[in-house]
This record gives sequence, C-alpha cells and structure tokens, in this order.
Amino acid sequence: MKFKMVHENFNVTDIEKSLAFYEKALGLKERRRKTADDGSYIIVFIGNDEAEFELELTWLKDHPQKYDLGEEEFHLAFHTDDFDAAHRLHEEMDCIVFENHDMGIYFITDPDGYWLEIIPAKR
Repeated sequence: MKFKMVHENFNVTDIEKSLAFYEKALGLKERRRKTADDGSYIIVFIGNDEAEFELELTWLKDHPQKYDLGEEEFHLAFHTDDFDAAHRLHEEMDCIVFENHDMGIYFITDPDGYWLEIIPAKR
C-alpha cells in the first residue's frame, strides 16, 4: 500500500489577503476554488509548477476571529533556488520571524501566524 501527500490545510481569516501574501512571498497561485452555495466557506487550493503538492486555504464565515495556533511548533518548508533574493523580499515584506544562521535557514509568517521555513535548494 502506498500513500502520496497531496495537500496541507491552513484555515485563514481573510482569504484575499492570504492569497496575495502567498503569491508575493512564495509564488503560489490559485489552482482551484470551491465556494459553498450558502456562502459559509471558501476553499482555495494554491501551488506552483515546482511540485504537485498544494496548500489548501479555508475561510469559514462563522470564524472571523484569529485562529489559535498553539505554540506555533509546526510549519511548512520551501526550498528556494535564490536564497539571498528570497531573504531580501521577505525582509521588505517584514514577515521574517526567526533566523537560524547556523543551519542557514529562516522562517516567515503568513497573515494568520502560520510559520513557513525557507531553505536554500543547495546546501
């Protein structure tokens, strides 16, 4: 029996703000969207040409408050082919929350507080 990872879900409080962040910060674009007939939710799958894996962003009408992310010990990781340019962009966006210079990585945070690890493609 085999399993293939296909997507991760993040619940968000502002779907358009999140889409704008992920496109600017990581080049992820909307692939498909499902909106409830009654307007109670919007689900948007985003990704890029680098991988089949997708990030599912879910907005729930009845949950306008920020999500409790606990101790923020979980994250998604992204390789980048231009670590220095990515770091400059994320500095300009003021979204870097932690840098580990010894490991050569850093973390950014999205509008809802989810952490995203940035790793150089070649170490």
